[in-house]
Amino acid sequence: MKKLISGFTILSTIMMNAQIQIIAHRGFWQTNPATTENSIKALENAQNLRIYGAEFDVRMTKDGVLVINHDEHHGKMEVSETDFKDLEKLKLSNGENFPTLKDYLKQGKKDKLLKLIIEIKPAKTPELENEIVKKTIQIVKDLKLEYQSEFISFSLNICKEIKKVEPKFKIQYLEGNLSPQQIKAEGLDGLDYHFSVYEKNPTWISEANSLGLITNAWTVNDIEVYKKLKEQGLKFVTTNVPDQLKNY
Repeated sequence: MKKLISGFTILSTIMMNAQIQIIAHRGFWQTNPATTENSIKALENAQNLRIYGAEFDVRMTKDGVLVINHDEHHGKMEVSETDFKDLEKLKLSNGENFPTLKDYLKQGKKDKLLKLIIEIKPAKTPELENEIVKKTIQIVKDLKLEYQSEFISFSLNICKEIKKVEPKFKIQYLEGNLSPQQIKAEGLDGLDYHFSVYEKNPTWISEANSLGLITNAWTVNDIEVYKKLKEQGLKFVTTNVPDQLKNY
């Protein structure tokens, strides 16, 4: 009986490792009825799905408040050139308040099993990027969310600054212009590239896996693309349809 249980445990571990882990892109917002991407409701929906993680975007207002917003603008207001008191007057399309990073992470803390994939958006100068990194990490630490938090960015400076400030945090690069060997040389933990980058560089997934790097692809919404990436050994996908990929 002990051998049977041991064998079942090993088999279960192998099966889990073979599965691609799913990350909800800007939360799970393509619901019925649909909600707003990067909203706290979208994060809550992702928590209810029981998937690996939820990704969301961090920017800083003119007066130094960290907020959740994908685009440079909130309505007609440029986030980096507008004070928070003005930005918060415009609610999200689902009626929610314009979310701060702190409020978003407080919701994230309610489910300790869901990883919080924090994308820090590039800023206009390296100095501003470094300030955003410092403030983001401080909020994560204040809320004791170090274990749940992982980081991604299109800015190589941001990625390297995170590693400089807190080497233990996982950080993946998004731009798609560095090989696995270059990612390793930069001291980063992985590559999180658009799936088309892997189509153009078909050996990169296996090379990254052999180097012990995290391999992720965005934004994978098509089952056939998902299947091909899985066959190549990809470990994570970021998707707008996490419910569909989970049930596949």
